[in-house]
Amino acid sequence: MTTATADQRRQLLTQLFPETMPRLWCPPLTHYTPDGAIDRSRMAAHVGHISIRVKGYLIPGTAGDGWELSGPETREVLEFAVESAQALHVHILVGVLKADAAAARDGVVETANWLRAITSAAHAAEAMAKAGVCGFAVCPPTGRDLSQEAIRAGLTSVLELGLPMALYQLPQVTQNEMSAGTVASLAERFAHVFLFKDSSGADRVALRGHCYGGVFLVRGMEGDYARWLRDNDGPYDGLLLSTANCFPRELSALIESSAAGKRAEAEAISERLSSLMAAVFPLVEDFPHGNRFTNASKAIDHFMAHGRRAANVPPPRLHGGSALPVEVIRRVGEELTGHRLMPSGGYFG
Repeated sequence: MTTATADQRRQLLTQLFPETMPRLWCPPLTHYTPDGAIDRSRMAAHVGHISIRVKGYLIPGTAGDGWELSGPETREVLEFAVESAQALHVHILVGVLKADAAAARDGVVETANWLRAITSAAHAAEAMAKAGVCGFAVCPPTGRDLSQEAIRAGLTSVLELGLPMALYQLPQVTQNEMSAGTVASLAERFAHVFLFKDSSGADRVALRGHCYGGVFLVRGMEGDYARWLRDNDGPYDGLLLSTANCFPRELSALIESSAAGKRAEAEAISERLSSLMAAVFPLVEDFPHGNRFTNASKAIDHFMAHGRRAANVPPPRLHGGSALPVEVIRRVGEELTGHRLMPSGGYFG
């Protein structure tokens, strides 16, 4: 990695995050009314609650139904995100989650043009700054048999737009992985690649030990949170987690304890959250709609929103049209109580 590229990336990070780069990021849940419309009031209460400790957001991310939302739904969620960013002073990373590179490139261009229109800015960079958008996140093109050359070519076509970008490793959807060499070569060529998220659970890119020239590495897989942080001799700078929808206080405290050298405290929080999620994920694993990250977080957030009375509130609706089963909600409530993570009251009305 050349010094010039790393220096350019440091300058970009200073411009995008003049105070500090958030170490805890969240892909906010997308909430729906009973008839399936985007529930802005519910989302506003949720983001208002977690934004006290979470300052970076991937919208829409996988946990926010980013792969399922229609074009109009995505635009409405982004409208909400921009309004929230300006009101709460948080950073928005726009997820452009598409199966092929051409669609991803078109999505970035369309969103940048929309940001220019709503901010009356002359250039995309100015529009993004006004809207609280720090960049765009893209995945490799989908395909189990794609070579690294094909993955690099697809991502290059998007990165050549020159806008601040994050690379998102998500083999559960794309059926492939960027190799450490691919990430390193793209980071060397494009100084505006500033973040890499890995939700694979294999962590091959971070563990390979390549030089990525100051690219901020965040882990997206749940579990064993503390040991993956650089403060604890792990390879990651931060976390970008669906559970940040539910446990912003605990995850923030974990990061702060790690940074302060209080490793035992960080590991105690990590073990409790890891144990809870290991119990909750099987409860939503075989549900026909959504994914386990969304469904688990929605079930837990139901209690964070309504407190102990959540069992008497209709379960949250999923994008597919069904609601989480009452029995799932009941059992998740039991796990929260057993792990001493049940809130006494809720943030929503």
